[in-house]
Amino acid sequence: MAPKQRLDLRAPGARTFLRLLSNTLLVSVTNYTVWFAITFYVYLETRSVFATGVLAGLFLVFTAATGIWFGSLVDHHDKKTMMLLSGVGSLVFYVIAFVIYLAAPEGTFKDPTSPYLWALVVVLMFGVIIGNIRTITLPTMVTVLIEEGQRDRANGLTGTTSGVSMLVTSVISGVLVAQGGMTYVLIGGIAVLTLASFDVSITRVPRIVASEGSDEPKRVDVRGTVKIIRGIPGLMALILFATFNNFLGGAFMALLDAYGLSLVSVEVWGFLWGGLSSAMILGGLLIARTGLGSNPVRTLLLVNLVLWTITLGFPVQPSIALLTAGLFIYLLLIPAAEAAEQTILQKVVPYERQGRVFGFAQSVEQAASPLTAFLISPIAEFLVIPFMTTGSGADLIGDWFGTGPDRGIALVFIMVGFLGIITTVIALRSRPYRNLSRQYAVKPPVEVAPQAL
Repeated sequence: MAPKQRLDLRAPGARTFLRLLSNTLLVSVTNYTVWFAITFYVYLETRSVFATGVLAGLFLVFTAATGIWFGSLVDHHDKKTMMLLSGVGSLVFYVIAFVIYLAAPEGTFKDPTSPYLWALVVVLMFGVIIGNIRTITLPTMVTVLIEEGQRDRANGLTGTTSGVSMLVTSVISGVLVAQGGMTYVLIGGIAVLTLASFDVSITRVPRIVASEGSDEPKRVDVRGTVKIIRGIPGLMALILFATFNNFLGGAFMALLDAYGLSLVSVEVWGFLWGGLSSAMILGGLLIARTGLGSNPVRTLLLVNLVLWTITLGFPVQPSIALLTAGLFIYLLLIPAAEAAEQTILQKVVPYERQGRVFGFAQSVEQAASPLTAFLISPIAEFLVIPFMTTGSGADLIGDWFGTGPDRGIALVFIMVGFLGIITTVIALRSRPYRNLSRQYAVKPPVEVAPQAL
């Protein structure tokens, strides 16, 4: 294994990576703003936990359904072209959404069954989801542009970018929705995507087509991708572990905003997320400086163990202080988990397949979350919330745990945390964990054709 090195920001590949990373930050700010905003807007207009759960579920269904296809596009086409396509595609969908928003009759968005509301939601989700082409493209470009011993640090900077995006967008979206509904959000999104797409078009990027010169089939080829994954000891187990984690994490996607907004106003919730997102920035910078250690597989599992332990703590009482502290530590560790998985795939997966493997992992891992989101929102609204409001749960533990809708949501989080801890402990003691750790240690760096550089 190549020795760990500091990230050389003066190298030509690193400078190109930083330029693209900065552009990705600009686009991520826009997409996160739209996603936060439409989630806030739907909840505030309809006051329906079920509606926000369905929204989260639809988003993740579309994300899971497109991941493998997006990965194939990334492998078979020039990566700069794919980044440009991603930005322009989002721009087109945001323009269509703005037309729908302006055409809707007054008051129609307060009805959770309104066709205008769900047309707006679906079009905006397509605009955000097509941005996932960038999510798949960027880590495959790290493999080419950054030396193997520095990639974990580059992946840490990617985590910092995610944190900066959340820092900016959570504040912006909360304020903009409170002041002008979706009008300011959509106008700003259209303007920023226009500038970002122009910036990509003038950025000098080496022509990088991963499958060029190989006998790779020019199609989605799910069977071949699965064969590659199964041929790497422990890799399928890693993807399945992440899938189950996302199955549990779907509860956060469906219920966290509703829980936070039950404690504070939308403006405070937006600003709070802004402050909390600084934890992701700090976490990403720490990884960029220190790396992930000699065994990113172990790092990934240990981080998950801490994350699920935190999930047991912050819902114990209806306290914004507990929620803030828990989420800060949670977000501090997220870049380490994301960088670890990216670093493992960049090391053990052949380069001509990395786009499809990243896309396959995204699809499989996120396919679990929609199921949870669709299941957990009606379960929470019709079973757990009544159980902790007027049911036997309120009688049994209400004296110290509290009662009401927010405590029903809190109980869901605690149950999810217990399941997450049990799963992670089993994974740490498993044979696939040991196999993948050995594979990472002995596999030579991925070779990239010189002409791609």
